[in-house]
Amino acid sequence: MTISLVLACLWVVAATILALLPSRSGHWRSAYALVVLGIPILGWVTYQHGPWVGLLALAGGASILRWPLIRLWGRIRGKALG
Repeated sequence: MTISLVLACLWVVAATILALLPSRSGHWRSAYALVVLGIPILGWVTYQHGPWVGLLALAGGASILRWPLIRLWGRIRGKALG
């Protein structure tokens, strides 16, 4: 297994641990940190293994960070509709 896939797996483990910990901010700070760390890892996985594995990694990350994505989609839709 390559280093990029190992880091992606560690990112998933870290996201799971952060989700289990109690948080006053509703885990938003953790989500922002995971996004900042996850984007370069996702790019590295895609570079080393191709777009299909990169899409699988993106789908895995999106399933973990679904609420930030839902909120982002709502903001985009709200601005597009007026």
